[in-house]
Order: sequence, then structure tokens, then C-alpha cells
Amino acid sequence: MANYPRWASEMAEIFKSGSISQFVLYGNIDDWVSFRAETDNKLHSLSLRDFMTSVMFAPFEVVICYDRGHGIRTTKGGEIFFNFLRAFDSFHRTSYTGNTSGGETTLEAGNALPKDPKKALALIDRFIRHGLTRTSIDKEGKPKANPIRVAVIIEYAQYLLPRAEIAYTSAESVETLIRVFDWASDPNINNAYVSTCLIAENLNDLNRQLVENPRSAKVQIDLPDAEQVLNFVQSVTASIENFSSICDVDRESLAQKLEGLSCIDVQNLIERAIKNQRRITMEYLREVKKEMIEKSASGRISFVESTRTLDDVAGHSEAKAWLRQDADLMKRGKIKALPMGYLINGRIGTGKTYLVECFAGEAGVPCVEIKNFRDKWVGATEGNLEAIFKILHAMGQVIVFIDEADQVAGKRDGGSGDSGVSGRIYAMLAREMADTRNRGRIFWIFATSRPDLLEVDLKRVGRLDVHIPLFAPQTMEDKQALFRALAKKNRVQIADEDLPDFPESLEIGGNEMEGILIMASRMFELQEDDAPDRKPVGHFIREAMAAYRPMAHSARLEYMDLAAVIECTDQRFLPEKFAALDIDAVKKRMDELKFKISE
Repeated sequence: MANYPRWASEMAEIFKSGSISQFVLYGNIDDWVSFRAETDNKLHSLSLRDFMTSVMFAPFEVVICYDRGHGIRTTKGGEIFFNFLRAFDSFHRTSYTGNTSGGETTLEAGNALPKDPKKALALIDRFIRHGLTRTSIDKEGKPKANPIRVAVIIEYAQYLLPRAEIAYTSAESVETLIRVFDWASDPNINNAYVSTCLIAENLNDLNRQLVENPRSAKVQIDLPDAEQVLNFVQSVTASIENFSSICDVDRESLAQKLEGLSCIDVQNLIERAIKNQRRITMEYLREVKKEMIEKSASGRISFVESTRTLDDVAGHSEAKAWLRQDADLMKRGKIKALPMGYLINGRIGTGKTYLVECFAGEAGVPCVEIKNFRDKWVGATEGNLEAIFKILHAMGQVIVFIDEADQVAGKRDGGSGDSGVSGRIYAMLAREMADTRNRGRIFWIFATSRPDLLEVDLKRVGRLDVHIPLFAPQTMEDKQALFRALAKKNRVQIADEDLPDFPESLEIGGNEMEGILIMASRMFELQEDDAPDRKPVGHFIREAMAAYRPMAHSARLEYMDLAAVIECTDQRFLPEKFAALDIDAVKKRMDELKFKISE
């Protein structure tokens, strides 16, 4: 099945082995399935159900689909199923066949078949087992087993067998689970030409016993890769002779820009532009791709768009030098030399988030920030995280930023307070971050002011290899450089003589400097525009500086600084003041501060 998607080939190989006949398909299930037919070698695109019916289950005589909304439907072999129902009605005095005209139309239009899972699956089970008894006459005139070749597709399986704690699993779900388990384990079914397939978007939305059942194969449907996107773009735009008349880039470049989108999203993006007579520009691509990916993740990730580079960062010279080198390695494709990720840590107000934005701009790589993916429903949080991973895998090269990582990343021992959700989040993140197949493709950056609250396993080498500490500027030159950069960022015009003379002993971060600038701007703008005694902004900077009071939480800030020192993985990142500290003395001082702030 060389012309078919990888997952389809995998599924066919497993079924041919004869060991497993039940499959759980998850992932990109709502997309077009694109494949090249052996008859004409043209690219065809079908919905997953149609692809399963006409391609994957082509040798089967009957294909039955079921979901709680539509009930039982036959997409192939309706006459065979109808004949079974007619005999069933006659024997059990039921009326599943409705009127007597027969055929597939009756089953679709009559709506006489049960939608209730217990009754519907019991009826399907009776048909499967009825089919196992079919015989035919061989050449010698003797009867031989000739089971009906049946495929059962259960869509929206997460609503049929939802994830739930065992104690809270309903009796209906238990009955359904046992029925599905029976289809997977019954040797009579496995030895016949029978296959059952459950479809759900996220594996974590399904009942845990089903997911962990070794007698069913879990097959992931990925978002299309670069080659598949290119083939689909070429197919969608095949009728457009002069492609440059509607798009700023060629088809190959367009496909590269559309990595991370589903085929349906690619089709919508292109047709939306064509039908609205809008040229496909780089700006249009960025705008629509951002919108589509954020929607597909239900707002749980957001694009970090940055026009800045590391040149816009004041101070942190050693950190910038290291990041520039890695940005260069990314551009040159030297992925073997890249770390799996960074841990950016330091006290609040040292510019951790800003540094990441500038690094993304320097590298020229898409950057997404993972937002709050937690949910109150059992299994929903893990399902949300699984959906995020699916998108990240399809985006090609991407920087993944998690701010306030100590609050997001979970704990190895989450405790019973959250039913183990925190522990499962930790396990999923740890497994994903340690996958070396993603080196250079998915680049993790955690930012936190409390790295000591992160699990040790999560921040080890092989997950977050490089720990970069950020500190408040130490010298007058660095403080004034940062103040000048913040004035530029906030569009406050200042002269060199307006720069404050910061006391050498004053520990002041970027957030506090920005507060001084905003206060000065406020006082400046409160003046009447035509006032004869209108004062320059520098006057108010001096006033705001004179009124400034350092943050009251000095012990906490010192603790954050020392935690950053402890976590540092390269001596060159440390300012002279911190590099000279003895580690044992630092740990002792942290214990004292911890007691002082009652943690």
C-alpha cells in the first residue's frame, strides 16, 4: 500500500498478520484522507468513513457504521444485513426492517434500528455471529465454512466509552466495554474475516481499559507531512494554469508554509482566497494559518509573532551569544548539534519572555506558547495535551514556549487532590520532551522564576539541556542600557542626559524600570499641550526615580536569584557577583530564606 497513508499501511499489515482484528484510530480523524489510486495514479481525497469503506474494507461484504447520533447505518452490503434483519424480525417478532420494500434505503430512511448502545451493539453482535455460521459448497459438494466478511466502524467512540474512573463508570459503559473486548478477544472472530474499528480524536478521551487492551491496535492518524501537503496543494490548484497570478510564491514554497494544517484547512485557505479574489500573500498566509491552528487547538496554543531579534535585548551578553549560535545552527539545519530545549530562569522582571520572543525572531522559526490546557472533566486535560502534541508534530520546525512552567508542567506525584491529573500531565510532557526523534524539530523552552519547583526529571539533560539564568543588570552601564531599550520599546523619546543615575547597590529589574518610565510618561502627558512651562519627559523621569521605592519582597527575589544560580549549567552565564559564590553557601542561604518566607 505504498500509495496510501502510513497509518493505512500499518493497519493493513496488522490485520494481515491475523493476530489482531480490532483497531482504535485516533488523531487527525476529521480530515480528508488523500491517496493515489492504483487504477489511475491520481490523487483522491475522501472522508475517513468513505476511505475505510471503499478502500480499507474493499474486500469486505458488509460495512456497518454506528454512532450514538445516527445509530446503525450500512455503507456497504445493506442487502445482506437487511436479509438478516428480516429473518431476525420473523423469529423474534421485532420490526427492525420497518416496511417490506427492503434494501439499504429502508435502513437509512426508516430509522427503525436502535440508537441505544446496548441494543444497537447487541444487534450488530448477533449479525457478526450469524455471519460466522455461513457455509458454502466446495467442489466436492461438501459444505465448508464461508463466514460473511464484516467490518464494524464505531465513530465518536469517546461518547460511547468515555474516560472515567472505574468507580464512576456507568453500567451501560461497562456492558459496552465488555462487548467491545469480546470482539477483540474472541478467537472465532479473529480467525474469520471480521474487523472492528473505533474512531476518536484523542486517545486520552477513551476509557483507559480500552486504550490499554493489548488485543486492540492503536493507530494514530497524523496531520499531513510536507510531501502530503505539497501533493494536496498541487491537486487543489491543478486547474489554475498561471499560479503566480494568485499567489506570491510557487506551490512548493506554499506547501512549506502550510505545514501544520490539515488538508481541509489547506483547501479552505486556498479557496477562501480565490473565491474572495484575494491574493495569497505572505501576510495572508501568516494571518490565516495562525487563525486556523489556534482554532484547531481551541485556543490552547497561541502564536508568538516577533519582529524583534536578539539585537533588541539589552544585557545578558553571554545568553545572547549562546542563543545566536543555536539560531544559526537552526538556519543551517545542523539539528544534531542542537539541545532538546532551554530552561530560562531568574527573578521576575528579568525579561525571560521577551528574550524568548527575540530568540524566535532571530531564528526565524514559528514559535507557539502553550496556554492553559487543563479541564475539569476526567481525561479532558490529557486529551487537550494530546491534541496540542498532534499539532506540534505537524508544524515542522517549531519553538514551544511554556511560561510559568512550574505551574503548568505537573508533578511526578500529583497526589489525590486532582485525581492524578498532575502526574499524568508530567508523564506526557516528560515522554514527549525526551523523544530524540524531535531534536531540532520541536524545541522546548520553559521559563520560570522558581526552577526549584520543577521536577528534576523534567529539567534534566536530554529534555531541557541548557539552563540559562537571567539576573537584574549589575553595572550602571547595563542598567542604563536596559532603561534605554525599554524607553524605545514604549516609544518614549529620551536623551542620554535623561538616563537615571542608578545607585550601585540598587537591584532593579526591567519591570520596575518600565514602571518608572510609564509613571514619567503619565506625568508628562498630564501637562497641557500648549502650556508655556511644559517640561520635557526627562524632568519627570527624575521625579519618578526620586519617588521610586524598591519592591518589598526582597527575600523572595533573592531566593529566585539563588535558585537561578543553582540551576545554571554553564559558568559563563553567571555575572561575576554570582559566579564567585560557593554552592554550599548558596544552598544554606536558600534554606534560611525559605524559612524566612515560610515555604
